[in-house]
Amino acid sequence: MARQLPITILWLIAGIVAVWGTTISLTSETPMDREEVVFWHFWSGPDGEVVDDVVRRFNESQKDYYVRAVSMPGNNFDMKLFLSITGGDPPDLINQDDPIVGDWAFRGAIYSMDEIAPLEEVERMRKWLLPSARSLGEYDGRLYAVCNGLDIRALYFNREMVEEALGGPVPVELESVEQLDMISELCTQYTNGQLRQVGYLPDPRRLWAWGPVFGGDFYDEQNGRITAGDEAIISALQWMQGYRERLGAHAVATYRQNDQSLPNKMFPLLADRYAVILDGQWRVRDIEAAQEVSRTKGEPVPRYGVWPLPVVSRQGKNGWVNGNVFLIPRHANNAKGAWEFIKFWTGAEGHEKDAAETCAAGGWIPVSKQVVESLEFQTYLNEHPLFARFVEFAATEQVPTPLVPGASRYYREVNNLVQRVMYDDEVVDLRTELKMLEQTMQEHIDRIQGRPSFAEEQPDE
Repeated sequence: MARQLPITILWLIAGIVAVWGTTISLTSETPMDREEVVFWHFWSGPDGEVVDDVVRRFNESQKDYYVRAVSMPGNNFDMKLFLSITGGDPPDLINQDDPIVGDWAFRGAIYSMDEIAPLEEVERMRKWLLPSARSLGEYDGRLYAVCNGLDIRALYFNREMVEEALGGPVPVELESVEQLDMISELCTQYTNGQLRQVGYLPDPRRLWAWGPVFGGDFYDEQNGRITAGDEAIISALQWMQGYRERLGAHAVATYRQNDQSLPNKMFPLLADRYAVILDGQWRVRDIEAAQEVSRTKGEPVPRYGVWPLPVVSRQGKNGWVNGNVFLIPRHANNAKGAWEFIKFWTGAEGHEKDAAETCAAGGWIPVSKQVVESLEFQTYLNEHPLFARFVEFAATEQVPTPLVPGASRYYREVNNLVQRVMYDDEVVDLRTELKMLEQTMQEHIDRIQGRPSFAEEQPDE
């Protein structure tokens, strides 16, 4: 009896999750002649309103399916999903932005798209997606997730600061990391021995971007091996560590901590704390809003630009990509309807105009060249030139966090190590630490792959 108790509790919780989700979804009745598609997502606020509008437009365009959107912001999204699957009532479609595709695909918790859609349509989708978007959904040679919005990082810069430091116009693109170092040093200022303004400061979370730019790979797909100790990744981390050595670990940690104290989570570039900062396309909204405030007040409007990450080696990639992806849980009741909604949102199969409207409303990067080139989205890009730069970068070689089981832990472990390197005074042997991390993560992934998958543990359908 004691052995059965956890199973009983698990089913009880699963039932609660299923009922809770159903209650939230029943905000209006599904038409009797439609098949319902239950869609879980994490958006709220203004982004949630954009999602509601996409759902409304899809439902108005349809005679067969009716999407019921359920906003589930907060933590433990994966637990809620697995409990709903266990309880026999999973959603038909979910959207995620964490590196979980490889993990969930290996467990058998999600369908491959070729299991629920015509093979010719899936192949068209693969070819239609930008390589950076396609890379976020492929595991073991199959498409398990469809990206619906890309996140790209690039170097924002304050034109006035950089022009003053250089004594002339800013370059269109940086020639090297050495040029970035030089600009950073020229723009760094002190007041009474304390950092007042920093030219540039590497973010501990962005070794994932700089490692590939230096020519490194975090995973060897051909041999299925973790490669955190790649020499190029070591070089990238050594370069990042150089900023700590020049500025001091305590000064770097304190300066970063003070960024968190800015009112209303203000973008630090707008507070003149940095001349150059690495961040994503969503910050364009913050910049444009700040410029509009200055314009309204009759004050000088600050000018900003965007650089791609500089080329370091011939083997180097252009950066790191992540984004939002659609996944269809195993045992979903209406996988076909979910596939139709995926095509509508992303713009596939003739829905480019609809996707352009969605991306413009949300400030999201399209996942296909055809959507980018549509008249509707080109109009948006002409009105938002900084955002247009990120769309341009999305078409270059951007690599994701490896799609492997245990990727979320791999992502955290790397970030934790870099944070220690950047913020602590201790002497760290980077090669030794990265090799140890490599070994630990390989053992972790080997253990995961030695376990039965979720699908193997379930009864036959």
